[in-house]
Amino acid sequence: MKIAVDAAGGDFQPENPVKGAIQAVNENAHISVCLVGPEAPVRKELEGLDYPEDRLTVHDAPEIIGMDESPAQAVKTKTRSSIVVGLGMHQKGMVNGFVSAGNTGALMAASAFILGRLDGIIRPTIATFFPTIKGQGLMIDAGANLEVKPEMLFQFGIMGKIFASDIMGIETPRVGLLNVGEEKEKGSETLKKAHQLLEALPSFVGNIEGRDILAGNADVFVCDGITGNILLKFGESIPEALQTLLFAAMKKNQIDGEQKKLVGGLLKEAFAPFDYQAVGGVPFLGVNGISMVGHGGSSPEAIKNMIVNAARMAEIDINKKIITSIA
Repeated sequence: MKIAVDAAGGDFQPENPVKGAIQAVNENAHISVCLVGPEAPVRKELEGLDYPEDRLTVHDAPEIIGMDESPAQAVKTKTRSSIVVGLGMHQKGMVNGFVSAGNTGALMAASAFILGRLDGIIRPTIATFFPTIKGQGLMIDAGANLEVKPEMLFQFGIMGKIFASDIMGIETPRVGLLNVGEEKEKGSETLKKAHQLLEALPSFVGNIEGRDILAGNADVFVCDGITGNILLKFGESIPEALQTLLFAAMKKNQIDGEQKKLVGGLLKEAFAPFDYQAVGGVPFLGVNGISMVGHGGSSPEAIKNMIVNAARMAEIDINKKIITSIA
């Protein structure tokens, strides 16, 4: 498996993409990586580091799409950017997938434009991991489609179920539709119709509410992009908020020293599932290829995990499974 990595993506480029790529090839003999970005700084970053040169190459892409640039405009005007060049390599079959910690909107726009959609898919979507007390869950859509049709939500459920099963290792993923109540008559006309369509899935558990997410009452949470993105950002704020409240309570009750250290250790362990670095990145499902995006602050470990997951998606030919299921 050869994965192209955006060496100019993220807050700590090219250092973290380069180090993450090296970790990936050093720890996985079946994976090769092509670092795509401005060649000179990438090669400078590689100097003195130990890696198999036959499985780690560099492809020059001198332009960089910034995190704050307009996605559509950047994709159109910066044709020599790492994102456009890397996805172009994938579209031509030169690599098996592309990963980036760069501009999410630009990567989504470029993936849809360069790779296109899978046959039968109405709109590609972003799936993201969401921790529950029973393990990792998958939320889909996480921000790509702000307006949805019932058929789109049905397809989100199918794609999420396949990803949860084949990549996350959940034997029989339960699919739930986020709604304002459990009864199938609840919600908008779009949600009512989506419920009817999703009933065709054997593992559909029906409507679920916000309280069911952290409780793990489903494995795949289907929703529109507005709802999903709000919940994603809310989830990201939970560890810091709870930690702040807990340490304030400890200070008030004069708890310090070894007790504070013990509580801090327990907190770190409890919040480990919320650490995005463990999963690396999230996929754009429904595009005709393998495209994944990571957090802008991704560490080398996060980049490595994103590369490994992209290779896994290519190995099992997840898109073929999606097309077959949709048909």
